[in-house]
Amino acid sequence: MNDNFFAEKRKELVRNNIVPLNLEKRILKAFLQIPRHLFVPENYKDSSYEDNALPIGFGQTISQPSLVALMTALLNLKGNEKVLEIGTGSGYQAAILAKLASEVFTVERIPGLADKAKEILSEIGLKNVHVYTADGSLGLPKFAPFDAIVVTAAAKEIPNPLIHQLKEGGRIVIPVGEEFGEQELLVG
Repeated sequence: MNDNFFAEKRKELVRNNIVPLNLEKRILKAFLQIPRHLFVPENYKDSSYEDNALPIGFGQTISQPSLVALMTALLNLKGNEKVLEIGTGSGYQAAILAKLASEVFTVERIPGLADKAKEILSEIGLKNVHVYTADGSLGLPKFAPFDAIVVTAAAKEIPNPLIHQLKEGGRIVIPVGEEFGEQELLVG
């Protein structure tokens, strides 16, 4: 499998799973530019362009691309925003956001995932993403306020520190509900 193979698979993923969501062209372009296969372990590379969540180690997964696209679209980014992502995981969503916002701050609680994400984001040349290892429910107050906040893991409610770090008129997208139960995607 080479770069051309993965480029074709990326186009197929976008055509079959992202285009039907009727999102703006900037989002489609971002998905065509970001090599998802670099964000998954070697043994999952052949499945990296299927619209599925995949294991990335430490009991975590990379979200399915259509969900990443939907959450990204709900942020309504125009290109000049400072975005906070809670739950870096593999770094894939941060990479997509980096193509759509001026600056992305992302927080991961698992050091091994944060380090790997930093490495991949650097490897693909994304200089506007800043990865931090910390408790995401506390946000990153020293860099607040943020124009937009996206949380990739379910919470029982929106953590207060995140609400206080959101700029007036900003948007937050977060799945709310039980970790393994019913969840609702909230946009505020």
